[in-house]
Parts: sequence; C-alpha cells; structure tokens
Amino acid sequence: MLIPFIELAFLCFFAFCSLFVIRKMAKAVGLVDIPSGRKQHTDNVPLAGGIATSITLLYFVFNNPSVLQSPTLYASCVIVLVIVGALDDKFDISYKIRLFVQALLSIAMMWVGNLELTNLGNLLGTGEINLGSAGYAVTVLAVIAAINAFNMVDGIDGLLGGLSIVTFGGLALLLLHDGQAHMAYFCFAMVAILLPYVVLNMGLLGRQRKVFMGDAGSMLIGFTVVWVLLFSSQNGKAPPLRPVTALWLIAVPLMDMVAIMIRRIRRGESPFKPDRDHLHHIFQRVGFTSKQTLFAICSISALYAGIGIYSDIAQVPEYIMLIAFLACFGLYFLLVTHIWRVTSFVKTLFTRSV
Repeated sequence: MLIPFIELAFLCFFAFCSLFVIRKMAKAVGLVDIPSGRKQHTDNVPLAGGIATSITLLYFVFNNPSVLQSPTLYASCVIVLVIVGALDDKFDISYKIRLFVQALLSIAMMWVGNLELTNLGNLLGTGEINLGSAGYAVTVLAVIAAINAFNMVDGIDGLLGGLSIVTFGGLALLLLHDGQAHMAYFCFAMVAILLPYVVLNMGLLGRQRKVFMGDAGSMLIGFTVVWVLLFSSQNGKAPPLRPVTALWLIAVPLMDMVAIMIRRIRRGESPFKPDRDHLHHIFQRVGFTSKQTLFAICSISALYAGIGIYSDIAQVPEYIMLIAFLACFGLYFLLVTHIWRVTSFVKTLFTRSV
C-alpha cells in the first residue's frame, strides 16, 4: 500500500524539477506572458506550466500504461495539444486553428481510441438516451467545450490548478468507490502533478519563481478531463459515472464559459473574443482580493462536485440532477448578468445592519 504514495510523492518532486528547468528555458526563448491591458501582473512570467506538466504526465503514463485506455493515443494527443498551445502562447495563432486541431483530436479519440459519447443516460426519466450516429458530432462538441472551458477559466493565480484539482479529486473518489483503482490512481497522479504548479503559480516560493500554464497547459488539462470523463461515463453497460454527473464535476468552468459566450453573442461580439467579464473578474470588481476570489470559486466548485458525487453514489434520478444543474446555471446567469444590482442591494443591507 505504501508504493503508490511513494510514487505520487516522487511524481510531485519530478513536477517541481520540470517546472524549474522549463521556466528557465521558456525565459531564454521568450516564451513569457507579457503584461497588457487585460492582465494584472507587471513582470514577464514564463509560460512553463503546460510544457512541464506534460513532461511529468507523459513520464507517468509511459511508466504506468495500464492506468489509461489507449495510452499511446492519449500521449500523442497531449504532445500535439502542447505544441499547438505553446505556438499559440508564443505567436498568438488564430482560435480557428486551435478549434480545428481540437476537432481532429476528438475524431482520433473516437476512431482510434473508441472513446465516444454514445449514451446520455436517463436524463428525461423516460429511459436511456442513445445518440447513435449523432454521437460523433456530440463528442466533438463535448471535447471542444471541455478544453475551452478550462482554457477560459485560467485568469488569476491558482484558479486553473485549484479547479482542476477539485475535478480530478472528485473523479478519483467516484472511481475508487466503483472499484476502478487504475483510473482513480491516474486522477490522484494528476493532483500530485498539479500541486507544484499551484505553489509556483501563486508565488508561494517568491514572485521571481512565478510561472503560468499558458494555453498549452489549460488545453492539456481540459483534454485530460474530458478523456477521463468519457471513459468513466461510457465504459460498458455499467459505467462508474453517470453522464449527468460530469456536468457537476466541471460545473464552474462550464457555467462560466457558456454564460460569457451568451453575453458576448448578445453584444454582437465573437464568443471567443477575450474580455474581463469572467467570474473571477466579477468577484474582483465587487471587491474580493485575488486570494479571496480563488478561495470562493474553488469552494463553489467543490460544493458542486460534492453534490454530483453524492447524487451519483446515492443514485438520485438523473433527470432530477439535470434539472438541479440547469436551475443552478440559471441562477448563476441571472446573478452575473445583474451583478451590480445584486451588489448594490447587498451593500445597502449591510449598511442598514451596521
């Protein structure tokens, strides 16, 4: 029983070493995040997190090939994503190229890895919903959505790492409960790999050692999440995770992405246009510090994940889980759309109470 903990500890150490080495290389070649109008940092920060994370992750997968379905395909997809992400970090390539690559990788997942979203579960309470041939298109959309949800949420120190740890930690608990020890171990490994990044990203070892994930890392994390979710929810006749549970495990990134895309489209803008209207920006404009925002959003994510995990284990009907999720999203959308009215009301109540 001690061996897995030793390996996870070594993996954490390996990730630290990779980050320190890659951050120096990134600075040498100019792979850095330069401060701009939308960014709060004042120094050029190395975009080393994604490349370093991929190196550690590939090391783990090649030494533990049994933890994943089609490990060679997964590793190949990771390498492609990290290369495209690093090029985007360096040269700011078109989002159309990124979407095209993500679509190609999702097709490879289906045709080579046999990972496809074919069953949505009993979402309507009328029986299993099988997608049939429509599963190809839905899978492509699901992969692209998951990748970009985690890409868009990477806006303040520690947030991408914190939300990813919540998701992988929740998945690990569900997979352990179902007896899927290999997949659970992979999720725990992802947590171990991400912890050193969070430490450096938050500047806990000094601002001079700070690193960012970059698109290479956020796309890698989103792809890995959807890979595990597809396997866990579509694995045979009795998968360890019901499809609707996946929504709760990635609730915050998913809700934030959908809500902000709706708002951009309503303004007549591209849904992929960057701005400062994400959830973490709203928290900060209201008056939260970066650390308070990080704690609040990760707590909300953990609450959602906890609801999903409990509901899955307790076998709460899937249509009830879906209705509850949509209700949470509706409330979230209303709150962020009318955030200034909400905050004014709260401040008025607080002033009166004082």
